Amino acid sequence: MTKRVLIAEDEESIVASLQFLMRQCGFETRVARDGDEAIASLSQFRPDLVLLDIMLPGRSGFEVCRFIRGEARFEDVRILMLTAKGGAADESRSREAGVDDYLSKPFATRELVARARALLGVASQ
Repeated sequence: MTKRVLIAEDEESIVASLQFLMRQCGFETRVARDGDEAIASLSQFRPDLVLLDIMLPGRSGFEVCRFIRGEARFEDVRILMLTAKGGAADESRSREAGVDDYLSKPFATRELVARARALLGVASQ
């Protein structure tokens, strides 16, 4: 079964890059450009992994993460938080919100792919 990745990101250049990378890995993708759209997409798309930007319009990545972790039906959804800030405080807040992993922008594409595969339990090709 194909793994599904929800990309919650509002910067078009990053969206394009993430979609390309995830599709190259054989994952099905959907994009949400703000926090509310990300939450709506959870039920419609049912992702295995969410690539979640902290700074989203509307609801922040922290709020989206807390929503996911507060819903038993999404307990198996993995969350990889992406941020341009990269400070220790943001990483700490992300961990408290329930993320599975955390990556600062700019990130190496190999690193992102390796972490996504690890979270999904998918071997490298």
